[in-house]
Amino acid sequence: MKVLLTGANGYIGKRLLYLLVERNLEVVCCVRDATRFNHSLSDHQQVSVIEVDFLKEETLNHIPEDIDAAYYLMHAMSMSGGNFAEKETQMALNFKRISDKRNLKHVIYLGGIANDKELSPHLESRLQTEKILSKGNYNFTSLRAGIIVGSGSGSFEIIRDLVEKLPVMIAPKWLRTKSQPIAVKNILEILDRSLADEYLYNKTFDIAGPDTMSYKEMLLRFAEVRGLKRWILSVPVLSPRLSSYWLYFVTSTSYNLASNLVDSMKTEVIARENELLEHLNIDLISYPDAVKRAFSRIKQNQLISSWKDAMSSETINKRFEDLVEVPSFGCFKDHQQVSVVDEKHVLDKIWSIGGDRGWYYGNWLWKIRGYLDKIVGGVGLRRGRTHPTEINSGDSLDFWRVIIADRSKKRLLLFAEMKLPGDAWLEFKIDKNQVLHQTATFRPKGLWGRLYWFSVLPFHGFVFKGMIRGITQKTNVELKTVIQ
Repeated sequence: MKVLLTGANGYIGKRLLYLLVERNLEVVCCVRDATRFNHSLSDHQQVSVIEVDFLKEETLNHIPEDIDAAYYLMHAMSMSGGNFAEKETQMALNFKRISDKRNLKHVIYLGGIANDKELSPHLESRLQTEKILSKGNYNFTSLRAGIIVGSGSGSFEIIRDLVEKLPVMIAPKWLRTKSQPIAVKNILEILDRSLADEYLYNKTFDIAGPDTMSYKEMLLRFAEVRGLKRWILSVPVLSPRLSSYWLYFVTSTSYNLASNLVDSMKTEVIARENELLEHLNIDLISYPDAVKRAFSRIKQNQLISSWKDAMSSETINKRFEDLVEVPSFGCFKDHQQVSVVDEKHVLDKIWSIGGDRGWYYGNWLWKIRGYLDKIVGGVGLRRGRTHPTEINSGDSLDFWRVIIADRSKKRLLLFAEMKLPGDAWLEFKIDKNQVLHQTATFRPKGLWGRLYWFSVLPFHGFVFKGMIRGITQKTNVELKTVIQ
């Protein structure tokens, strides 16, 4: 069987691919940009990768003719620049249109539980997507999920930020809303076992965990698992906008995502009973055990995917191949170079940069820059990094996006996703003469871009020089600084 996996670069898609390959299925991974697909199975004989953007009809013909089934795992909630519901509708229509031409036997859609009388715009959009997909010329299964709990999931990371950073929380009244969180392991088991199961054809199922609790209870039980004592006071005065800013500044989420989450958190997410779990022989994992499993993964550095790896809208609009070649014309550059004595040691430090490790010099300045970025609506530094020592193309790294991470060629190239009046790159490369080149490139946009560069120029002289010294940790080397 040949299966189309849409959203293959996403949080669920990356994990589901392992299960599909274990079943000896042929999997066609559908991504917007193939250069971002750095899955450990990308070179597997049963895996192929195609570039398709379901907002662009001209790319749909890349989908093979002989697809037997498909997983629809796409959403546009975190996208900016337009109405996300309109984008989700267009993606669903385009998927249905091309799928009708491919004679698919089964399509599985992962949506959200939508049983409350008043739905948030996000859940309304999920429901609209389901209605569109259900009209295709194929057998259709809709799986409506509750909040997903697992290492790297958006809900898990937001709860983690709140619990571990705030001993006392003054929270909005929507913390009283009831929900049924479900472990990501259960989600993956259900998706895997549902494929080509005729019992599920043309049906809709709610899938949720065994525990029904309010968001306040979720936070407090999370704290119990972590051995923390927390106090939460609910107040009615926080408007949806203030609540969104509260989530945005305290957690690592973007403002667009925070705003949509706040809207959704006012809606109860309670599943209707069905026989799906019994039919598929699924044993549900409790909420505390799901949290423990997530931290076990984190401690073992087994984080396969993270919601933080979703690109900012500005980067989405640029293809990776357009960012690989760092421009030179009309750019400002800060170039530092140092002779390297221990090449492996230096590469290890470069591959560990950012996140909890920091930037080897002036970390307080990097943090201030992150706070300023948050204030103007940027991603800030809170995304950190997925793994402490491994980097792949497409990963998020604080407020950077990894464009190239080629250890064999001794090159790491980062593209800035912070709010800037221009585009910025940061590159580390060791040449054949064992000289480390560290280059910051800024391509300004208009007058404001040039004013920005000259305003931060006084800091570059010691921040970048200190950073390369921190990476090499050598004092008896020749240091050359070139500012263009």
